[in-house]
Order: sequence, then structure tokens, then C-alpha cells
Amino acid sequence: KFTRHIISTDQFDMMKPGVVIVNTARGPVMDEAALVEALKSGKVFSAGLDVYEEEPKVHPGLMENESVMLLPHMGTATYETQEKMELHVVENVRSALEKGVLLSPVPEQKDV
Repeated sequence: KFTRHIISTDQFDMMKPGVVIVNTARGPVMDEAALVEALKSGKVFSAGLDVYEEEPKVHPGLMENESVMLLPHMGTATYETQEKMELHVVENVRSALEKGVLLSPVPEQKDV
């Protein structure tokens, strides 16, 4: 809830015309309806996304726009990255159980 739609109409209005938007972080960070409108108006020239606001659904306005590149989320699709993520999860759980502290809390977990 802390990062949902932190990029929306107000933020697009502050940008120079013709920007290129890339979101590979978390889908809900981007207000997809606002992005579609910004693309239509020319405020956003193009966009590249591999995460989506309501995965697995993708906003139809993004699907229909030839200036948008949509990909599956593949940022962690290597053996080395998967192994590091697995080890980090184990250490995070261990820290939570032994010390009561998460190693990598997100805002939604600030009180955990």
C-alpha cells in the first residue's frame, strides 16, 4: 500500500513531454490507467514493463499500444540469482526467528 501508484497522473504531469517509462520493480508502483492516458497524450513516448498492476492481467490500453513493450518478469531467471535469493530468504527467516528482525523489511513489514 505504501508504493501503490507512486507514479500516476500527477507525476506524469511533472515530466518532460516524450519520456520513456520502464517499470521492472513492482507492478502496482505504476498506475496503468494513468500511463495509458499519458501515452495517448504523448506525455509518455513509450513504455517497457515486465511487471503489471494486476498480474496476470494487463491493462488493455497497454496491450493495444504499439509504443509499449510488454515482457514476462524475467529479472531473476538465472541459476545464480535464484540461488542468492534462496539463501537470502533463509537468512531473513533465521534473523526473524532468532533476533526478531528482518534483514530486508519492506514498508508493509515495518512492525514485524
